[in-house]
Amino acid sequence: MDSISANLRYWLVEHPLVSEFEWKENETWGASPQFLLTIVLTYLSLTLILSLALLSPKSTAKPPSTSTPLRLISTLHNLILVLLSLLMAVGCTLSTISQMPNLRWIFCFPPNQTPPRGPVFFWAYVFYFSKILEFVDTLLIILSKDTRRLSFLHVYHHAVVLVMCYLWLHTVQSLVSVALVTNCAVHTLMYAYYMMCAIGKRPRWKRIVTDCQIVQFVFSFGVSGVMLWFHFSGGGGCSGIWGWIFNAVFNASLLGLFTSFHTKNYAGKKKD
Repeated sequence: MDSISANLRYWLVEHPLVSEFEWKENETWGASPQFLLTIVLTYLSLTLILSLALLSPKSTAKPPSTSTPLRLISTLHNLILVLLSLLMAVGCTLSTISQMPNLRWIFCFPPNQTPPRGPVFFWAYVFYFSKILEFVDTLLIILSKDTRRLSFLHVYHHAVVLVMCYLWLHTVQSLVSVALVTNCAVHTLMYAYYMMCAIGKRPRWKRIVTDCQIVQFVFSFGVSGVMLWFHFSGGGGCSGIWGWIFNAVFNASLLGLFTSFHTKNYAGKKKD
């Protein structure tokens, strides 16, 4: 057990690629507004073009596609995201324990004293690129012609969350480790559900996934209260407050959309 723990710590925290990582604006690959804008606009453009081309009224009148190749690709994609989400959650947890000088650091990075360097920011960087990988979700939905899942909530979430992740690193945003671990924990459960659906074994706990997402947003506001208390109680404030404001507004909008989705789908229905 000790050897497993030591190996995990080495590969996820102490390896030079992880421990020596540093986000340098316009130098680190992907660390520029131009890169971010290009990726987001490309995603939105391709989503619109493919939707118009493949989701015509005639094609959507047929049941969603369940072809074997598409199922295999979807299963593999979701499996990769399950494992990656779990890896990021564990890696960032161990990195936070290793990198934090005190408990306050988890909630409030000292401004001008916390460069985006070290294992926690490495996992934030991996998380940033994992959101680009998640764009494949939209492609699979369009190819399956399942118009029920191609909602405004889906596209809005995928596009804006990438901007949020960029701001985490760009502004050295406080609470980044808390946000990353909780998000990855929920996504591990969510993509496990999608993977089971892809292989034809639809679990009965779909509602639990939505509930966990709502709890995640409520939790984020709770820990944000702790961060704000540190920020305004003296000591120079907390790093990345403008990034946090964007994050808070985005989470509030998602909470509203998820709550609406939850109400429409589960109100008056018998609990699982």
